[in-house]
Parts: sequence; C-alpha cells; structure tokens
Amino acid sequence: MTPKLILTGFMATGKSSVGPLVARRLGWEFVDLDSVIAARAGKPIAQIFADHGEAHFRRLEREVVAHLTGDRRRCPQCHGPHPGVISTGGGVLLDESNCAALRRAGVIVCLTARPEVVAARVKRSKTTRPKLAEGGKSTLTRIKELMVERADAYARADVQIDTSDLTVDEVADRVISAFAAHAARRCAPSADGVRSA
Repeated sequence: MTPKLILTGFMATGKSSVGPLVARRLGWEFVDLDSVIAARAGKPIAQIFADHGEAHFRRLEREVVAHLTGDRRRCPQCHGPHPGVISTGGGVLLDESNCAALRRAGVIVCLTARPEVVAARVKRSKTTRPKLAEGGKSTLTRIKELMVERADAYARADVQIDTSDLTVDEVADRVISAFAAHAARRCAPSADGVRSA
C-alpha cells in the first residue's frame, strides 16, 4: 500500500512551496486543499471568511477533506491506493473528523517554524491571512497565540519538521525521508504476519 503524503502545519511554514516539489520528485499528483475549497466556492479563502465566516469555511474544508481522502482510484503500477501529495490549511487538524480521515488516508507531516520566522514570511507574502487580523493585535502576538491554540492538533501528526533554517529543497528532502520511514512502518508486517494499520 502507498498511502498519501499529507502536508499540514501553521501558515507560512512552507506547505505550498514544498508540496508541489515533493509531488514532482515522487511523480505523484499534487492537491492543495485550500485551492480546491476556493474553486468550489468560486472565491478566495479570505473572501469566504469575510462573506460567510470561519464556521462556513470549516464546513467546506470538512467536505473537501472527506472527498480527497475517499479517493478510490488505484495506482496503475501497483494497483494499490492512488498515491498523492495533499497540502492542507493550517487549521485542518483542529477538526477531529478531518484528523481521523487524513490519518486513515496516509502519513501526516507537519511543517513548523519559529514564530519570528513565520511573521517575517507572512510580511513578505501577498496572501491575506484572515486569522491574523482577529483581535487587532500585532502579527507576531497573534501568531504566537494561534500556535499555542493549535499545538495539540499539530502534535497529532506522524512527524514534525522545523523549516525555520532550511531551504525548500532541504525541507522536501526531509519530508520524503520522513514519509518513507513512516509509510514503511505502517505497512510493514508485524511479528505475527499481520500488517500494521
């Protein structure tokens, strides 16, 4: 079995940059969860938040996670589950049903970075971050708050990789290595000959 490689983690930790690179190296399909949500809604994520609120966005997110993790296609080479790299939004693991569905579908790799690094990356980015605008606080303060709020959710990932001092290529190398190790462990026969789940 080849499970899916699922990238998650806080905003500006490198998911959108690393995901396509990892997919290219593996020769797999890449899917960006937020892009699928935006396409379905017909508007950018920030506009979904502004027009309908976070609860509506999270509902859309759950629907897309269920769709992507319910992929029944088979790999033409090995006839196992269709491999792929899925990049998720930063809050996807906060939802128990998302977490369970993603865990069943594959190996969850959480990208992290120090708050100061995230703040610097956000400042350089043109992407609107609705969660950072809440409360009228400084960007760094809000990043630290959200990181604390999400720490338990991110701890559910199979592995965490700190991207603070790494290039995109270095992160991709570590993601692929971590995925290979965890996928092999999940699929390796146990002592009694039964495959681990």
